[in-house]
Amino acid sequence: MHRRFRILLATVVVAAATLTGAGTASAATYPNPGTVTGSTDAHDPSIVKKSDGTYLLATTGDGITLKTSSDRTAFVAAGKAFPNGTSWADDYTGGSATLWAPDISYHGGKYLMYYAASTFGSNKSAIFLASSTTGAAGTWTNYGKVIETSTSSTYNAIDPNLTVTSSGQWWLTFGSFWTGIKMVQLDSSTGKPANSTIYNIAERFVNSKSVEAPFLFYHAGYYYLFMSFDFCCQGTASTYRTMVARSTSITGPYKDRAGTLTTAGGGTEILATHDSIYGPGHPAVFTDSDADVLVYHYYNSSGTGKLGINLLAWDSSAWPYVY
Repeated sequence: MHRRFRILLATVVVAAATLTGAGTASAATYPNPGTVTGSTDAHDPSIVKKSDGTYLLATTGDGITLKTSSDRTAFVAAGKAFPNGTSWADDYTGGSATLWAPDISYHGGKYLMYYAASTFGSNKSAIFLASSTTGAAGTWTNYGKVIETSTSSTYNAIDPNLTVTSSGQWWLTFGSFWTGIKMVQLDSSTGKPANSTIYNIAERFVNSKSVEAPFLFYHAGYYYLFMSFDFCCQGTASTYRTMVARSTSITGPYKDRAGTLTTAGGGTEILATHDSIYGPGHPAVFTDSDADVLVYHYYNSSGTGKLGINLLAWDSSAWPYVY
C-alpha cells in the first residue's frame, strides 16, 4: 500500500473511532486486507521474520502448513512441518492429520512452534511443542505435550501463544470457549510449565462463551491481549471479530477501552466483518521494519479461508487500530 494512502486511511480510521465514542471504528470504516498473492489460503496463521529478512508463516493444516515470503506480499507454499504424520497427536484428533493454530517464534537460536490437537467442539485437547533450526518443512522435532485438557476440564487446551518478556520470563496463553483464556508460566529451558498455577485471563458469558485465539503483544508499557469473539469456521456466516484489551502486568487484570475487565466479558473491537470480508479473526501481531503488523484469517465471498495482513497503529491513548 502506498505510504501516502496509508497515512490518509489511518487518519480516516482515527476520526471514525473518535466519532463512534468507544474508540472503535464502525465496520464500514474497517480497511480491507492488504495485498497478498500466491499461496494465500490460510486458517489460524502466525508469522516470524527470519534473520535473512524473509518470512515464515505457519497455519492450521495436515501436519501444519508452512508458507514463505520474501516481501510479506507474495507467499509460496513451503510444505508441511510434519510430512510423515503426527501419531503422537492421534488421541486428540481422532486420527486426523490436521493440527491447529501453530504459534511460531524464534528464541535461543531455533524456531519454536506451539500447536494444538483436538476435534471441533471438544475440549479433549492438547498443546504440543516442536522446534527446528531452519523452520523448513520436515525439519521439525516434536518435544511432546505441554498441557492437555479432557472432557471433564473446565477449559480447553488449544490456540497457544508464547510470550517472552523483557526480563526473560516465558508465558503460554491459550484457550477457547468453556471458561475462556488461560495462562501458565513456562520453564525457559524446557518450554513446558514451570508450575501448576493456571491464571484466568478472559471469559465471556454470552454467545456460547465464545472467546478464543489469544495473542499477547507488548507496547508502550502495556501487554495487549488480542483475541477473537464469536464464531469461526462457518464461511460467509462466520461472525468472528478481533478484540483487544490491555494490562500493565502480563497476568492481568486486562481491561478494554471502556474499563471492562476481560474476565467480565470485556474487549474492544478493532476488526469485524465488512464488505466481502467475513469473520476476520485469530490475530497475531509482530513488529516489522516499517510498522507493527496484524496477521489473521478471514473468509471471502466464496467461503474460503484467506490470509489477512494489515498494519497496526496506536492512537494518543496507546490503543491500537487497524489500517
